[in-house]
Amino acid sequence: MKYPIGLQSFEKIRKSGQTYIDKTDMVYQLVTQGSYYFLSRPRRFGKSLLVSTLEAYFSGKKELFTGLAIDSLEKEWASYPVLHLDLNSQKYDDTQKLEAILDWNISRWEELYGSYEQETTLSLRFSGVIERAYKKTGKQVVILVDEYDKPLLQAIGNNELQADYRGLLKSVYGALKSQDRYIRFALLTGVTKFGKVSVFSDLNNLQDLSMDEEYQALCGVTQDELETIFAEPIKQLATKYKLSVEEALCRLKERYDGYHFVENGIGIYNP
Repeated sequence: MKYPIGLQSFEKIRKSGQTYIDKTDMVYQLVTQGSYYFLSRPRRFGKSLLVSTLEAYFSGKKELFTGLAIDSLEKEWASYPVLHLDLNSQKYDDTQKLEAILDWNISRWEELYGSYEQETTLSLRFSGVIERAYKKTGKQVVILVDEYDKPLLQAIGNNELQADYRGLLKSVYGALKSQDRYIRFALLTGVTKFGKVSVFSDLNNLQDLSMDEEYQALCGVTQDELETIFAEPIKQLATKYKLSVEEALCRLKERYDGYHFVENGIGIYNP
């Protein structure tokens, strides 16, 4: 078995034949039963992989899902315009850094869908891109925001900078409400829920999945998945170190760097 340690790209994992624990039945349920979601999980808990999986799905890349649960569930495999905003990679020590990454992403989308000179603010430009993406493609837009709260977390202790970040992000994310008629699906992920209260205070259409039992295993690895999918490697580990299977399982959970488990609905992070 090839383990995708550190990989966050669903497409790369599937094309390179690495182990992927199938969560696509829950992905299908998400996209067919709702439109606006928020998910909070600790870092390195699979949020980015989930976002990447949704991006591949909404891009209509059916070949990547061959053999997975969604392969037999989805019949249409339509392609939608996807706006993927990843706030995880930047260091946000001043407002200009946040404005720069937002501008860079919006500029890329404007190259695809056009722009208007009258759209002079980031929020107006984002709203304009959503509308034009819909009108150009004839398909509603998919918006995926990974680590929405990264700027806010890096500004903890600096109340003035926190206020600036909240104001800027709130105005940009406000497009999810004002341009609702053009949006097919939206998912915003982050580490915290405290920032959600202020940044998304105008968005009363976000369904919070963070403590939803139905989606508790959407990210991470469950005890059952660990014991079934990794049964043979665990047996090999036990034999190699002359341990019982239970001891090997316990050792794996204690020693595996950065792995995550879900037990009884509770996410456990083993640093």
